[in-house]
Amino acid sequence: MNIRTITLICSLLISTIAFSQSGSYNTGNTDFDTNLKRIDIDASANFGAFKMEMGTTYNLSTRKIDELHTSLKMRPGEIYFALELSRITSRPIDDVIRVYKANRTKGWGAIAKELGIKPGSKEFHALKERTKKHAGKGNKHNNKGKGKRK
Repeated sequence: MNIRTITLICSLLISTIAFSQSGSYNTGNTDFDTNLKRIDIDASANFGAFKMEMGTTYNLSTRKIDELHTSLKMRPGEIYFALELSRITSRPIDDVIRVYKANRTKGWGAIAKELGIKPGSKEFHALKERTKKHAGKGNKHNNKGKGKRK
């Protein structure tokens, strides 16, 4: 086996373990929770690329993303979810984080509801669909250096 194969196998094992051990998001929807866990796995493989993407997409500094990740111990899926809630509700991320801190033990479904996104609403379905699309990107951040060689 070459080093690239060994690295890929190790990465897949770590991802599988992370997926099976990561906590529940408690969104109230199993598919939603699964997609957030997929975001965790993808982002964990290359957190730097994830930070850059989130920073660019949501106009947030990578320093703030690091703060959410380290100080609040938020997983990548939680960071993504919080940023999406901020976008959908047109509220600053700090408002979403205040609600998160007060309700984190209740889960993300309760946090979304507290921010005005009711289960089954058009906002809920839009949030669910965007999360599904983001999770469906697969290992986007892991494909560096795998293009055609000249």
